[in-house]
Amino acid sequence: MMHNNRCRSDLEENTRQGNTMAKKKILVIDDEAIVRISCKRVLETEGYDVVLASSGPTALDCMEKECYDLVITDLMMPDMDGFELIGVISEKWPNLKVVVMTGYGTDETRLKSVELGAVIFLKKPFLPEQLLAVAGLADSTVFDD
Repeated sequence: MMHNNRCRSDLEENTRQGNTMAKKKILVIDDEAIVRISCKRVLETEGYDVVLASSGPTALDCMEKECYDLVITDLMMPDMDGFELIGVISEKWPNLKVVVMTGYGTDETRLKSVELGAVIFLKKPFLPEQLLAVAGLADSTVFDD
């Protein structure tokens, strides 16, 4: 919990200093390397600081060590699926926004993701413009479907 407060303090300090243009840090989690690398390339071209994780446990290790503005995660992964990961994130970092990306975009998976705390559901395959739009919406507190 102390880590969550530190993240919030860092954000408040940047805002107080007028540094509202600080790079947003995004954690992308997917067990497929091509998806992770593609997301990183698209997001970095727009100035985002992107960290990649290949599994839920690796992502949680990253979140324990660093603060993130947004998490973009796949649902279907070995070891820890995206649903379990979203649940842990919602419990430990309740203010951290989570976007779900999946090739298994059913109404049931979408509903379960949102119930667990995801703010946006992005169906694979998606266009670079869609990924950037989702990343840009991370500053907003209201999301339209």
